[in-house]
Amino acid sequence: QVQLVESGGGLVQAGDSLRLSCAASGRTFGIGVMGWFRQAPGKERDLVAAISRNGGITYYSDSVKDRFTISRDSTKNMAYLQMNNLRPDDTAVYICAVAAIRRLPSRDPVDYDYWGQGTQVTVSS
Repeated sequence: QVQLVESGGGLVQAGDSLRLSCAASGRTFGIGVMGWFRQAPGKERDLVAAISRNGGITYYSDSVKDRFTISRDSTKNMAYLQMNNLRPDDTAVYICAVAAIRRLPSRDPVDYDYWGQGTQVTVSS
């Protein structure tokens, strides 16, 4: 089992930045893809960004490309999401996820095995 705990969310104004962190614990040796999803009220859970096992390949949704950056530190079992130039439509619960044996990012939530509880990001206009 892998446990995931997110932190770093909050209330910010449009144009501000936030950095989310995801701490993984438990059976973390060699864990695969790490991703950040988000879910707004009444909407589906969508992938925002994902990073491959070795950190060399990343995926971003079109809505956050060039504004958000995903990274990971495998020595610390951490993943990060740097979010710049935030917009009101970025408001959502941001959820960290791990696909235990995948090497390459996937957009499909079904491919992810472990999920955190999420951290709220609210962007005011």
